[in-house]
Amino acid sequence: MEIKQVSSISGLVEQLYSLLADCIVSGASVGFLTPINDQEVKSYWESVETELESGTRKLFLAYDNDNVIGAVQLSLCAKANGAHRGEVEKLMVDTRARGKGVSKKLMSLMESTASEMGLSLLVLDTRLGDVASSLYRSIGYTEAGQIPQFARSSSGELEATVYFFKLL
Repeated sequence: MEIKQVSSISGLVEQLYSLLADCIVSGASVGFLTPINDQEVKSYWESVETELESGTRKLFLAYDNDNVIGAVQLSLCAKANGAHRGEVEKLMVDTRARGKGVSKKLMSLMESTASEMGLSLLVLDTRLGDVASSLYRSIGYTEAGQIPQFARSSSGELEATVYFFKLL
């Protein structure tokens, strides 16, 4: 397995689409509903590419040989009073690669890169009760609070979210 930061998704869109679709179908809380809207997913990845180009987003990928099996993103705050923080977004691992430490390795590289960039605070949210909560706690994130009925699950039901933070 190889984990690396990429500055462009050129040539990777099909694999990233498949990764996101796999996560949506398996019920992951990644911001999309089923059934999958192809144009919505394609537009999403186009917006990621635009933000990578502008420097407001960082993307980290996990590979098994040449196949993308995981991803995590770091969104940078554009406000002057928030230049010290970043938001962790869309931690995704292919269902066939789960339980092999991919998430921890992705998060580790993302965190070390954030620290090297001078960030001192990372924030994220995830669905209440999601397996990701255990992961975040195990790697040093602290729960900051919960909000009921925050977002719809992939099946459309309103669910609570949990906010976490980590000081670097």
